[in-house]
Amino acid sequence: MTPTSKSRSIAVFCGARAGTRREHLDFARDFGAALAREGLDLVYGAGGVGVMRAVADGVMEHGGGVTGVIPRTLHDRERADRAPGTIFLVRTMHHRKALMYRLASGFAVLPGGLGTLDELMEVATWNQLSLLTKPVVVLNHRGFYDPMLAMLDHLVAEGFIAAHERRLIQVAETAEEAIRLLGAGTGASLRVAEAVAVR
Repeated sequence: MTPTSKSRSIAVFCGARAGTRREHLDFARDFGAALAREGLDLVYGAGGVGVMRAVADGVMEHGGGVTGVIPRTLHDRERADRAPGTIFLVRTMHHRKALMYRLASGFAVLPGGLGTLDELMEVATWNQLSLLTKPVVVLNHRGFYDPMLAMLDHLVAEGFIAAHERRLIQVAETAEEAIRLLGAGTGASLRVAEAVAVR
């Protein structure tokens, strides 16, 4: 079964870990609630723990739709059995990304680790190359992403990215600001192979 694209879904990239500060989970839950109140559905990595679980819970608690996408190899590690929403099981990380990119009208980035940074940089690069035309917003709650944003500014100063390319990664301090920046993006349709709904 291959799901169809939803024009009112936001993909959220974030960690399957909780981090060291409870505020990350609280902010993620509040952001999920804000999405649902705006009539936006969630696409996420189907983690049943950490920041992933918190944002999904926030959406579900306020009546929003939730779609999770996870490769078989991460099903146990990220506790997909506990993940809220309709869960699609895919073969690889590449298939996970392709399906999330297809379903989403925009991308929001909450606290996370290497996987979150990987997803952020990939969608930014795809926008740079015009493979996607969908908004990308980093939620820099209490300065969490300050070091990364400073690095992006450094790349501009050193001539490795242009100023207009730097602006492909937008920054919001609050959930409301992020939702405004996300708007109603449109983008390229991607072929998705072997997505299997497990519930």
